[in-house]
Amino acid sequence: MRQGLGITTLLGLPGLWLLLLLVLPTLVIFELSLVPGIRPGDVVNPSGLANYWQVFDPINLRVLTRSLFFATGTTIICLLLGFPVAYWIAQMTPKRWRNLLLLGFILPLWTSSLLRSYAWITILRPTGVLNGVLGLFGLPALELLNRSPAVLIGMAYSYLPYMVLILYASLEKLDRQLLEASADLGANPIETFWKVTVPQTFPGIAAGSLLVFITGLGDFVDPELLGGASSMTVSRLIYNQFLGASRNWGFGSALSMVLIFAVSLAIALLIKYGDKDAASST
Repeated sequence: MRQGLGITTLLGLPGLWLLLLLVLPTLVIFELSLVPGIRPGDVVNPSGLANYWQVFDPINLRVLTRSLFFATGTTIICLLLGFPVAYWIAQMTPKRWRNLLLLGFILPLWTSSLLRSYAWITILRPTGVLNGVLGLFGLPALELLNRSPAVLIGMAYSYLPYMVLILYASLEKLDRQLLEASADLGANPIETFWKVTVPQTFPGIAAGSLLVFITGLGDFVDPELLGGASSMTVSRLIYNQFLGASRNWGFGSALSMVLIFAVSLAIALLIKYGDKDAASST
């Protein structure tokens, strides 16, 4: 009985914390999402799904599609850049250097995401560092700032360390004997990669991809600072409903519930298909 009481006490405090700061606020948001056109000070009287139908208006669907585009594009970029780096660190670098190299990827996370975005503004603006370097070689200037490429660059830079860390944890456990056996049986490097390396590291690939996608889907800072007014995302749209000029808490709550549902679905996929050891390493 003492053991059961101890376990209940140990789990009770975190459970109470989650109840007060996660479950109850989510229920309040869900209740507000059922009240069309509610504003601060109005009586909460749930009356239907009108706010959810508004989510599917063409303008709002374009915003949702743009958010999915940024999250998916960032995930693909991070996977394409992160896999070779993680493979090189895990399989081709002496062990004494691995922690130092991983630290180099973690260092950008020690600074604020706001500062990182402003740094990219300095690099990508018309008179910035990038166009200055291109001018030295006689190349035309690039118009990247306040466009989708700038958002993808900033988001990929922000989330690449997460992808590298998760892939490294998965690639470090790669069985090299299978790679040698594949080569002995006549497989070329490409066949070995797709038939041996990828299947062994798929849980890590899934975990890293889903983590980057989930985080990118709710990113607010990078699209706002690097994309400008033309890069409205669902996070910015929700902000406008609660703190902007629109002040439609019901619609903002409905958007929040849609985002919560999408993230919950991604987390469920992460739990089912992801590498739990790799994901916990971050």
